[in-house]
Amino acid sequence: MAHALMDTTHPIQVHMVPMRRCNLACGYCNEFDDVSQPVPLEEMLRRVRKLAGLGVSLVTISGGEPLLHPQLEDIIAAVRRAGMLAGLITNGYLLVRERIERLNQAGLDYLQISIDNVQPDEVSKKSLKVLDKKLELLAAYARFDVNINSVLGAGVALPEDALVIARRAVELGFISTVGIIHDGHGQLRPLDARAGAIYRQVKSLGKRSFARYNRFQDNIARGLPNRWRCRSGSRYLYICENGLVHYCSQQRGYPGVPLAGYTREDIRREFFTEKSCSPFCTVACAHYTSLLDQWRGRQRPALAGKPAGAGRPHLEPEALEGELVQIASAGDSDR
Repeated sequence: MAHALMDTTHPIQVHMVPMRRCNLACGYCNEFDDVSQPVPLEEMLRRVRKLAGLGVSLVTISGGEPLLHPQLEDIIAAVRRAGMLAGLITNGYLLVRERIERLNQAGLDYLQISIDNVQPDEVSKKSLKVLDKKLELLAAYARFDVNINSVLGAGVALPEDALVIARRAVELGFISTVGIIHDGHGQLRPLDARAGAIYRQVKSLGKRSFARYNRFQDNIARGLPNRWRCRSGSRYLYICENGLVHYCSQQRGYPGVPLAGYTREDIRREFFTEKSCSPFCTVACAHYTSLLDQWRGRQRPALAGKPAGAGRPHLEPEALEGELVQIASAGDSDR
């Protein structure tokens, strides 16, 4: 925290995707496919070293479903050896006692599971009914912090489920948070009165953590804009499976340049660049990471006629093929 406050030229949090494929297909999600292969371990270790060189504090591994990566624990261990904190966002389906013990040994600091409903439906299979045994295993064997995120918003048929899930999380001793999810196009829908009442109840539950400093969600819940300075591309980075730096999971393509060539000059530029998408942003990690800098670093709009991040070229994956081969095949969910 002190390092982050003293020096704004390094990222605080990075989401990194080692596996785009997922074993589920939730109706609101635009962050997965069912064909991608895992990023080779050697390439992931190169990315970890690059992030450590940039001074990153926290690396959160997401997907897709990262537990599908056969060498996930090696990646986590490399993050910890490099002096960075390691987090994991997973749907929880593949958790068994042996896998939890491997995550313990790798040095994982925290794990988050978002649970969408009590009973699975056509929109989401991430249900408490399916995952409750996994939660009991985590309560019994995990030596890392566990956050259970219940959700409200687009596609959630029974908002009361969020309260059931939150109470179960608290009962098991976990951190409980609530997220407001976007639809399949990444668009925000304000909560209706029924869901809004549930949202306020869930927020009152559980022990305190940094994740509870989420007043920005009150405006999101009502469909109102937030006035804030998004530091994506600077203090928060999203690294896709192709090794490209993006603002976040919902703004893939900007700046869209290889992590291998990302510099402190890029970090400084994006720190001071206003993001036109920020007023209605639902990406909680971008909000949390930007909290430390709200009092400083007044931002300026992107160049006229160009999207934020246009100071560097946006290269499509096909155009990068030759360059990625040279750096051994150079690619975070948030809700």
